[in-house]
Amino acid sequence: MDEATPDAGDADLRRSVRLVAILNLAYFGVEFGMARAIGSVSLFADSIDFLEDASVNLLILLALGWSLARRAQVGMALAGILLIPGVATLWAAWQKFALPVPPEPIPLMLTGTGALIVNLVCALMLVRYRRHSGSLTRAAFLSARNDAFANIAIIGAGLITVPLRSAWPDLIVGLGIAAVNADAAKQVYSAAREERQAARP
Repeated sequence: MDEATPDAGDADLRRSVRLVAILNLAYFGVEFGMARAIGSVSLFADSIDFLEDASVNLLILLALGWSLARRAQVGMALAGILLIPGVATLWAAWQKFALPVPPEPIPLMLTGTGALIVNLVCALMLVRYRRHSGSLTRAAFLSARNDAFANIAIIGAGLITVPLRSAWPDLIVGLGIAAVNADAAKQVYSAAREERQAARP
């Protein structure tokens, strides 16, 4: 019988995941609005990533009490969700190629710094649970960790844009965020596949 048994750890994890989902959803609105205002591909990619992270954590809340087999199915679905920001970023990058106007560096750096703070808080809340429920919490932790690295790159792109006044640093970082999400999706899918095999009789 592979049914998950609720415990105090699950209750703590639920509280952490719920707060992470709220933080991600709130900052999605901030970053998406700024991305549109200054025409930033990297902020656009990261804002969609915040929305994706909120969705991932909400799905985790629903699936924590499920059996190993059902959690594995959700894990595979989450791997697909992790690819969504990459597809959206490629579309935004294509549009930027047609009109390569650099974003304003100061708002870019300030928004990236705010995103970094949010993601570090989320990663710290989730780090002790990253192996708690296999692919599910691994997906949440990887998202927060990778996003923190992406935010550092966004800040760096802003610093480089100040002297260069070029759209390329922002574009390169945006495409890098897409690549990192693709790798995270692969790791989550592998973990979910292992769970599915373990759940078989």
